[in-house]
Amino acid sequence: MLVMKFGGSSVADRTQIEKVQEIVRGRLPRAPVVVCSAHKGITNMLIAAGKAAAAGQQDAEREVIERQQAIARGCGCPDGLLAPFFQELTDLLRGVRLVRELSPRSLDYISSFGERMSVRVIAHFFEQNGLAARPFDVWDLGFITDNRFGAARPLPGYEGRMAEAFARLVPPGVTPIVTGFVGKTEAGEVTTVGRNGSDLTATLVAAALGAQEAEIWSDTDGVMSADPHLVPGARNIPSMSFDEAAELAYFGSRVLHPETLIPAMRKDIPVRVLNTNRPEHPGTVITREPGRRERTVTSIAYKESQSILTVRSEHMFAHSGFLARLFEATTRRGLVVDMVTTSEVSVSISASDTDLLRAVASDIEHLGSCRIDTRKTILAVVGHHLPTQAGAAAHITSAVADAGVNIEMLSYSSGSINVSMVIDDRDVDIAVRTLHTKLFGS
Repeated sequence: MLVMKFGGSSVADRTQIEKVQEIVRGRLPRAPVVVCSAHKGITNMLIAAGKAAAAGQQDAEREVIERQQAIARGCGCPDGLLAPFFQELTDLLRGVRLVRELSPRSLDYISSFGERMSVRVIAHFFEQNGLAARPFDVWDLGFITDNRFGAARPLPGYEGRMAEAFARLVPPGVTPIVTGFVGKTEAGEVTTVGRNGSDLTATLVAAALGAQEAEIWSDTDGVMSADPHLVPGARNIPSMSFDEAAELAYFGSRVLHPETLIPAMRKDIPVRVLNTNRPEHPGTVITREPGRRERTVTSIAYKESQSILTVRSEHMFAHSGFLARLFEATTRRGLVVDMVTTSEVSVSISASDTDLLRAVASDIEHLGSCRIDTRKTILAVVGHHLPTQAGAAAHITSAVADAGVNIEMLSYSSGSINVSMVIDDRDVDIAVRTLHTKLFGS
């Protein structure tokens, strides 16, 4: 069995869906399970409609329905196919407009329509073109989640429920077209796993069904040595380890959802990243151990719009427990810390949520002076061989210096495959381009 995930750009319209159909047709001997995102742009339109309705706007659903209807008609679908979803969305947004409130639960419900409509369009198109397919909402196949709206995760035991439901509901010889991104609680409330979460859905489904491989199809030639929008000469990485890919995803690589690899790592399922527009390209295969590589560095990633909290206090010097009090405050506030550096009299932490960081600062101001700096970027250089190459970190930091960029924080732990640094947002372009030239050549 093979699980294939196609993102929004891959199913944007009839032209793209035709490409997806041919790719899936070529893999029919491997019994593919197809996980799909919403058509490109639809989720953003749904979220905008929800916010507009909460602000009291009439007919907030009109634009998204017209766009979805145009895609469906372009694929030859009858108007009645999506009519129940259009009515349901209209009723839901009317309720939001009446109460003037968009709760996380309502936002997840609204956001779910993109995937629910896209899988029905895609399955209908496949059927009309001779490829036996059937649409499924993933919760009907046993994907039951907790109620953390916007960041839901399947409940323990979901693997067994999915395996049983799949065997019972998916007929032999039929390709299931399954909603990514969404889920449902035991109480029947619709949830989502987070933006760009269809990747995660795909590997969770692959783990549950014991798939031989998971394929993530997007609009890039696999994982690249840098963001190709910044570095036109960025190179494809033929193979890499789970650890490398996880670091890159967490630190801003746009190819994979940060948690995508966790289910695959647990079940040792290879993940292959491929380009829908160039299906002949081998892409990138991600496994527990990477293939043989001579180069020290694998890729460069960056995470913008970070804020830095620096706490300075003489009470840190030769005293225990200071960091414990700081991190007790971050835990209490639910702040996710991305990077930490410390000296004898100061400690700096980075995070993407500036409001929560300010709340933490107010909680710990009795510990010392607090300063928050915004508009920062974490620049991460990842490579499986970094821990064994003498001078690798020095080579990286000197390249950033050559770009005229100041490093404000630097983190490289013992045995780490990641050198991370904090720079100004405005310096990202020149830093990434210079690094790539120094590390990979022009």
